[in-house]
Amino acid sequence: MSLPTDATVKGRFDGAEVGQGPASARFFREGTGYRVEIAGSDGKRTVYPIAYTFGLYPLQQYLVAMPDGRVQALPFAYDTRPASEGGQRWFHLYGDDAPLPSDPLFWTGPQQNWNHMCAECHSTALRKAYDAAADRFDTRVSEISVGCESCHGAGAGHLAWAKGPRDRAISNAGFASAAAPRPVVDWTPDPKTGSPAQGVDRPAGDAVETCARCHARRGVSSESWQPGQPLTQTHMPVLLEQGLFEPDGQNQDEVFNDHAFKQSLMYKRGVACSDCHDPHTAALKAPGAAVCSQCHLPERFAVQSHTGHAPGPGAPDCIGCHMPKRTYMVVDARHDHSFRIPRPDLSVALDTPNACTDCHTQKPAIWAAEAVERWHGPERKGFQSWGPALHAARLGAAEARAALVALAGNRDVPGLVRATAVGALAQFPARTSDDAVRAALADPDPMVRVAGLRAAAGLPRAERWRRASPLLSDPSAAVRLEAADQLADVPPDEVVEPERSRLLAAFSEYEAAQRLNADRADARANLGTFLLRRGDGAGAEMEYRAGLKLDPTFAPLRVNMADLYRRQKREAEAETVLREGLAMRNDAALHHALGLTLVRQKRYDDALVALATARALAPAEARYAYVEAIALQSLGRQSEAQDVARQGLEQSPNDPALIGLVLNAALGAGDVSRARALAERLAGLQPDNPEVARIAARLRAR
Repeated sequence: MSLPTDATVKGRFDGAEVGQGPASARFFREGTGYRVEIAGSDGKRTVYPIAYTFGLYPLQQYLVAMPDGRVQALPFAYDTRPASEGGQRWFHLYGDDAPLPSDPLFWTGPQQNWNHMCAECHSTALRKAYDAAADRFDTRVSEISVGCESCHGAGAGHLAWAKGPRDRAISNAGFASAAAPRPVVDWTPDPKTGSPAQGVDRPAGDAVETCARCHARRGVSSESWQPGQPLTQTHMPVLLEQGLFEPDGQNQDEVFNDHAFKQSLMYKRGVACSDCHDPHTAALKAPGAAVCSQCHLPERFAVQSHTGHAPGPGAPDCIGCHMPKRTYMVVDARHDHSFRIPRPDLSVALDTPNACTDCHTQKPAIWAAEAVERWHGPERKGFQSWGPALHAARLGAAEARAALVALAGNRDVPGLVRATAVGALAQFPARTSDDAVRAALADPDPMVRVAGLRAAAGLPRAERWRRASPLLSDPSAAVRLEAADQLADVPPDEVVEPERSRLLAAFSEYEAAQRLNADRADARANLGTFLLRRGDGAGAEMEYRAGLKLDPTFAPLRVNMADLYRRQKREAEAETVLREGLAMRNDAALHHALGLTLVRQKRYDDALVALATARALAPAEARYAYVEAIALQSLGRQSEAQDVARQGLEQSPNDPALIGLVLNAALGAGDVSRARALAERLAGLQPDNPEVARIAARLRAR
């Protein structure tokens, strides 16, 4: 990130019009300054000075400073690659799908806001300084771009040390803290395998956690980061969630590389980012695949018996096969850092990408899988073995339970994967699932403990207290925040000391984390719901309203507000807030919530229209089909109800609620064969449900 000068600006500011129609802009010079003429959220073309450049290669973005302290990223970027590679041109970051002014992705919207979205990782010593009352920023940094203190922490002590006699007795060369040092490790490859024979245990708060601060998909809970801390002290990483990651954990959305690397065998063996990259220049320590030969013998791997390809020009190398590229921001190709063995056979089973057909684009995955089997035999290898379990979990298949339980308890599996497995077990209630969830609360990885707490969300308050209260003083801030959230409905006056003090301290910490992000609608929604569960309805409404002011299109917040009004028997206001949202965005969750509030108002015809619209917009959301079917059934429209339930079951064949509806209908119609099949499926999904077991046994006997 830099101030715009002749030396730093890479784009052509020659006055040419870029883009078409409303999604267009003109970049030009005015004296020594750089300018853009572009339509804002009001649709009017306005000239803005360019405040900063952002990035260098393969693209450069440009930032505009607003009067209220917001700094916003423009939707056009300049492709800085050579013209021979398609560069030296302006392009829109969203191509033909340019966001509308009402969209949070529009260039003046919250998703393009530098203060929250970009500044922590592209500047040094950020203090966001958002004034919630005035809705303004007074963001400060110690350096515009990434400086020494971004990774090493406050440097005053180091400067004093450098100017003095450089006393070796002073730890960390004067820095207040440092990343935990890794034990000495020998990466000499074993001649038999071609790879290092052993790794090293990784200390908590090592250098990878320093890199993870900016190379992970995560939320920020504190600005108090310093080297030597695990990421979870100041941030909340995401899990391997659908929409962000493929079922086998490969990157799907723009999730950066920390999550991929932490799924790798190299990470498990103790490899750090700086083993391959110079941390100060980001350059590889050797060109291309030669960086791999620091630890792996080329004569063992760069041969046809390993790659299946004849050596020579165009032959794949380590990077091509084990670090396939995905392109983000139109032109930014990034290598996967999970270092996977290519598994086209998993692509056949899970519909996931693989390095083979990334190159052989005209061939199907089965073709590549058969080729790999011819080269290496029928037994497939690879460290990342959890794809089938996570895929089955996404399908809601009964067989996922046992696989998830095994993953959750396997300490050889990355903590990120164990945490994802624990989170997925919530949809497979059973004694074995609950045993794994309770064990997760004592797992050494803080994100596994977080997932164990989240899995307790639906339990009675007394049981949640038994499980979560010991973690109110957990050493990890992420765990304490999750415990506070899970126990928000516990009145402190009903708790004795010292638990009461720990509960209040965790509540305070949770509220501070949300208020740090008070410029975001999702944080306002979180805080509003937290306050509502603590019995502060007025405070919750205030936070919801503030969140809607920040982003009126944020559907979850409108649903939360409608639910608050339901509790307060303000159904007309609930309807209003939902319809206002639908006027801006045709969202399934809003239609569903509207249908529920109309049911409560006994406006059944309108309610059924809203519920049907929700199901049509999100057919894979089983709950929408279930609620619509129940509504039809309660109105005596049994045939229509069963049609909806059957259609929902086609989309979500393992949803217990829908199976139960269709099972009851089959029992009522005397269709024993269909009822038996449905009962067996439901028994597999709910093995500890005695009523389901009785029905299945009775049908088996008929």
